[in-house]
Amino acid sequence: MIRPTPRALGLLAAGLPIAALPTLDPEPWAWQPWVLWLAALGVALAIDWFLLPATLPVAVSPPQLVHLGQPAEVELAATATRRCRLELQLELTGDAEPPAPATMAVLPPIVATTRVPLHPRRRGTLRLAAVHLRCGGPLGLLWSERRQAVDRTVPVVTDVQAVRRRALRMAANREFQVGLKVERYVGDGSEFDSLREFVAGMDRRAVDWKASARHRALLCREFRAERDHPVMLCLDAGRLMGEPLDGMPRLDHAIHAALQLGYLCLRTGDRVGSFAFAAAPQHVLLPQAGVHALQAIQARLAALDYGREETNFTLAMTELLRQLRRRTLVVLFTDFVDSVTAELMLRNVQWLARRHLLLFVAMRDPLLARLAGQEPASVEDLHRAVVAEEMRRERLLVLERIRSAGAQVLDAEAAEVGPELVRRYLQVKRRELL
Repeated sequence: MIRPTPRALGLLAAGLPIAALPTLDPEPWAWQPWVLWLAALGVALAIDWFLLPATLPVAVSPPQLVHLGQPAEVELAATATRRCRLELQLELTGDAEPPAPATMAVLPPIVATTRVPLHPRRRGTLRLAAVHLRCGGPLGLLWSERRQAVDRTVPVVTDVQAVRRRALRMAANREFQVGLKVERYVGDGSEFDSLREFVAGMDRRAVDWKASARHRALLCREFRAERDHPVMLCLDAGRLMGEPLDGMPRLDHAIHAALQLGYLCLRTGDRVGSFAFAAAPQHVLLPQAGVHALQAIQARLAALDYGREETNFTLAMTELLRQLRRRTLVVLFTDFVDSVTAELMLRNVQWLARRHLLLFVAMRDPLLARLAGQEPASVEDLHRAVVAEEMRRERLLVLERIRSAGAQVLDAEAAEVGPELVRRYLQVKRRELL
């Protein structure tokens, strides 16, 4: 499609005073300037139309898949019959930020390329419906516009590889290695590990007198922390967990932290399972050990959809209590708004904490602290600060009630949940709370 540019419309508008001359002067020559102006503009438009470059089909190369939270780009390659400046705009459908328009200078016969970044907000599928192209003539009076259909889909998935890399870096961390070595220190565990000859400085209470009598040498027992503990990763997939936080939904932050913790738990010898729920329980995978357990958990959690209904904690916790036969470390990822909506959740969390070791994970929104701490410049800012402080206070009250029920609480920002969750897990292992 060919259409005039703002420059052409401006030139036409500039000739309107000339068109008004016949109304001021009735002489026949008064029409001549307007006719000459129209003729000159028509000739310029004809020249621009004749020299208007024609663009060849644009090659669109989208990525095979996009990992949520990681940068991704669509590569566009185009050429034209003449030198021109090409403007492109992707037509994208799906839950993602609108792509920015791209421009590139085309110098035939060289193929010009450019990259358009993609910023998906949620997991799912993005559809590249078409690409809109526009290039102007050498005089800048006409635009040649056309729409090229693409119809390509790009899946948006959980970045499992990034989670594995973070887990490996954390496993290589000195603090994590210290947590593993502590399990072999005398007196730090309850499970018998080995016998060792007594040396000065050892705890005399660890001396095994019967073994010493049999071997005719003073021997002492070494203990280590018990392994093979069951760990259950419970994720709330309800409406509140679909809200964005730091560029990703809360549910995806929870999935990343859960996969990272599950990988480390399996490395320390524990068994890991997963449980997802929203308006109803969605899947239950009982704790198991081995690499196949991690693969099963990855598949289940990556397939979680964003719920649009409120979470039914009573139904979910009842099903979880029915499934767990042994005392288990239950890591619960969920969210709440205020103390009123959290009342039913508190009641079910208290039931769960009576039979199992519960680690309640809540992701703190930094917006509340920012609004409550900034100096108000208007009445509206004062209202926002008061509401934000009230929400923070109610949040702390709910978390304190969860602690008083016997559960452990982890309240941190989304970027800190993963490392803090590993530290809490190591503390549970060291203190043998299970």
